[in-house]
Amino acid sequence: MTRGGSTYEGVIAPDTVESRPMPSRKVSILIGEKNGAASNTAVHELLECPVCMNIMYPPIHQCPNGHTLCSKCKSKVRSCPICRQELGNIRCLALERVAESLEVPCRYQIFGCQDIFPYQSRLRHEQSCGFRPYNCPYAGAECHVSGSIPSLIQHLKNHHQVDMHDGSTFNHRYVKTDPQDFENATWMLTLFNCFGYQFCLHFEAFNLGRAPVYMAFIRFMGEEHDARKFSYSLEVGANGRKLTWQGVPRSIRDSHKTVRDSMDGLIIHKNMALFFSGGNSRELKLKVAGRIWKVQS
Repeated sequence: MTRGGSTYEGVIAPDTVESRPMPSRKVSILIGEKNGAASNTAVHELLECPVCMNIMYPPIHQCPNGHTLCSKCKSKVRSCPICRQELGNIRCLALERVAESLEVPCRYQIFGCQDIFPYQSRLRHEQSCGFRPYNCPYAGAECHVSGSIPSLIQHLKNHHQVDMHDGSTFNHRYVKTDPQDFENATWMLTLFNCFGYQFCLHFEAFNLGRAPVYMAFIRFMGEEHDARKFSYSLEVGANGRKLTWQGVPRSIRDSHKTVRDSMDGLIIHKNMALFFSGGNSRELKLKVAGRIWKVQS
């Protein structure tokens, strides 16, 4: 299988969460001496940046006519996107105080998080929220889909035609008719379902500096603290020789490139791979055997 395929973009929301009603909340905001009740929608409209459409966090800037925008967008434009007045360095302190007094739900509420946070604390929570969606682990195309683990499994099957196997042991066969072709990095992805979790076996060819190599490694479809509950081994060999690797699967929170560049897996130099293939430089035939097991706590 070679790199390619379509580009997919979006977020897949889990059906199980969509069918569960979320609590409706209103936010009370103190302005001067009066208590005013405003819905989340109305307040969020006030805090929505007209350039990037994201919620603004202090510092919030404004033009001489009072139109606001976030600090990130202010650094990119010179004039107000609404009235075209030249931007100075004016802070909208009143709106900043409103923002600081606001309690808002986590942005990953649709994925199941029902916590409410002070406005400023929400950003810190969202960086490590256990309900934030995962990026698609498929490395063979520029796929930008994200979602829950069950939705990504279906996405991998339906859109990337990835095979899924049950069991904690496997024999992965890789055949390449032209082992000299390293210009187009070749790869394969296989899913394994065991111990109530899913694992991704990556196998690919690329140039490590000037040396062409093959690499195999396993990623865990879940959080890092759960990934550390498992270990795995990979083995490749022939003619009375073999290479083995034992490691801990990396969470798919770590990108495919991060894991590959860290060399955290079984690395087979091309000459050794050809030797394991019977010394025939015309065709590469490798069998990667592996096992996944739970670590005793």
